[in-house]
Amino acid sequence: MDDKEFNREADSVLAKIDQALEASGADLDFELQAGGILEIEFADGSKIVINRHAVAREIWVAARAGGFHFRWQDGAWHDTRDGAELLQKLSALATQQAGECILLG
Repeated sequence: MDDKEFNREADSVLAKIDQALEASGADLDFELQAGGILEIEFADGSKIVINRHAVAREIWVAARAGGFHFRWQDGAWHDTRDGAELLQKLSALATQQAGECILLG
């Protein structure tokens, strides 16, 4: 994957997450910032931060449950440790922090 492809795929998944959060109706605030950083703040003040890391060509997620790195392979973003798909893992993390079901993909 070259830089152009990485940026295209990273921008696409961040936009998809942003749209899913908008449609979720959950009690949270979020903002997709310049540079590919998406910050989600929950009613209890906790946060999940999602950002692209161009040098490693990964999407990084920081949540209450820990830090996660996702690498593009086989047409999707997969956790570098357990192979979980980004949107599924992020849905579980957001649901855990929000205390309500949040489906992001």
